[in-house]
Amino acid sequence: MKKYLVYAVILVVGFLLGKLFFGSTTEAQVTKDSEALATKEMWTCSMHPQIMQPKAGDCPICGMDLIPADTSEDGLLIDQFKLTKNAMALANIETTVVQQSKADSNDGITLSGKVMINDDETAIQPAHFNGRIEKLYITSIGKKVNRGQAVAKIYSPELIAAQQELITAYKLRESQPQLYKAVQTKFKNWKVYESQLEDIVKTGSVKTSFTIYSHVSGVVTEISVSDGAHIMDGKPIFKVSNLNTVWANFDVYENQISLVKKGQDIKVVTKAYPNKVFNTKVSYIDPILNSKTRTITLRAVLNNKDNVFKPGMFIEGKIKTSNALKEQSVVVPASAVLWTGKRSVVYIKSSPNEPVFEIKEIELGSKIGANYEVLNGLTNGDEVVTNGAFTVDAAAQLQGKKSMMNKSKGKTTVGHKEHIGMTPTEQDKNVRLKVSKDFQAELKTVLDAYLLVKDALVNEHMETSTKNAKIMLQHIKKVNMKLLKSDDARKKGELFISSIKKEVKLFLESKNIKEQRQYFKNISANLTSSVEVFGVNQKVYSHYCPMADDNNGALWLSKEENILNPYFGKAMLKCGEVKQIIE
Repeated sequence: MKKYLVYAVILVVGFLLGKLFFGSTTEAQVTKDSEALATKEMWTCSMHPQIMQPKAGDCPICGMDLIPADTSEDGLLIDQFKLTKNAMALANIETTVVQQSKADSNDGITLSGKVMINDDETAIQPAHFNGRIEKLYITSIGKKVNRGQAVAKIYSPELIAAQQELITAYKLRESQPQLYKAVQTKFKNWKVYESQLEDIVKTGSVKTSFTIYSHVSGVVTEISVSDGAHIMDGKPIFKVSNLNTVWANFDVYENQISLVKKGQDIKVVTKAYPNKVFNTKVSYIDPILNSKTRTITLRAVLNNKDNVFKPGMFIEGKIKTSNALKEQSVVVPASAVLWTGKRSVVYIKSSPNEPVFEIKEIELGSKIGANYEVLNGLTNGDEVVTNGAFTVDAAAQLQGKKSMMNKSKGKTTVGHKEHIGMTPTEQDKNVRLKVSKDFQAELKTVLDAYLLVKDALVNEHMETSTKNAKIMLQHIKKVNMKLLKSDDARKKGELFISSIKKEVKLFLESKNIKEQRQYFKNISANLTSSVEVFGVNQKVYSHYCPMADDNNGALWLSKEENILNPYFGKAMLKCGEVKQIIE
């Protein structure tokens, strides 16, 4: 009995000692582990801030290296946020202090341009009958040609047969004068005149070749044929231009359009004559915007009797405007500006010694070289992010701060029914117009063909994308604008459809898939606006990739919520997010 009692005492003592030593250690270890987990650094993707992982690695969406996510906001204002020095280095974030720029000395804007041939003073020397060139006398571009000058020696079976008719008709001219006159008229229509026919009718022998003479004067700018070439009635032999006047064509950016008008004085300067200023007036402003360069063409006519200007020469034009840059206006590098809808924003570095940032909405004026005039939102001395702005914006989204796609404080979400992180009243999107279901059905055929183009780009099949783009163009041409009853709807429809048609044609001219993707970006933007305004009677997802178009970002449309990126294909197939659902 004593033996079992001893065993029981030993067991109880052992249990108490175990609890005393090992139990305390276990609780301490759990506490320590919990604290470590709570303070452990988290890692995120600069382009996809919804990604949050407890350790470094690659983004599961785009494959980029994850960066540390900084959550410390001690002493910061409500709209400010802070990045770690490591994140700054990894994203290569650069800042620039904005400064004031004095107004142009001419109190206006400066435009870049080029001297072009005046098409109004251009003429073509055509062939007036079929034949073969035995000898071409005009062989070099830039040569001066005068009216009546010999152009070429031509062999023409057609003329040989007509000469036989002429000889016969000449012999019968007294008894059949109408026949002789008809044959003469035939030669006149071929620009072969009586002086060339005298020897034929007198000798009665047929010429095997004819010399044709120029009926235009000017400088040769294009030659379409060569010795031995066959010519056809109406086809050009060469083109001449009168260079006594030339065109000065200038590029005008979108934000400068309101500053220019027909009849304005313009001062033209060129590096060839740096000390000379040539005064003229704006004679023409192109009504259609080039969707690729985002410019319109402004034209002025230059007097060139002294042969000062050579076609192809680069020039600058200076125009005085009433809305010219204000004295001491603030300018910001173009690379610092982020656009979303109608809003323009930049990120400023709030603290000179700490990586603290906040977003600022700004109002832009004219573009001055690589800079923009800032009318409102910045002051002289503000330090703005000029490289890595998208990374900073992603950090703002991650930390629940105001960002490019989020006007109010609060983290953005993916797949929201409206724009990401925005309420319906905050959207910068097109207003839906009420149109017939017939028009929506026609627009849907365009969208369906577009989606096939998109799928081909996703799969990197250029031949398929080209084939489907041709189908899309056919559907675009069939869209009936008469189905749009209101003037506002018709104007918008014509604008969208003409822009899409133009970009699809450029898409079809592309030499590689990289070029196709550039035009696909513009097609997507215009088609997105069309679907927003008119609808297609079904749900459409608007996707967005901030890394497309050299990190400028680009949209595309899809019938599915699932991301399949047409701008990168297999390289970054899942890079992107749902920006909007259009219904």
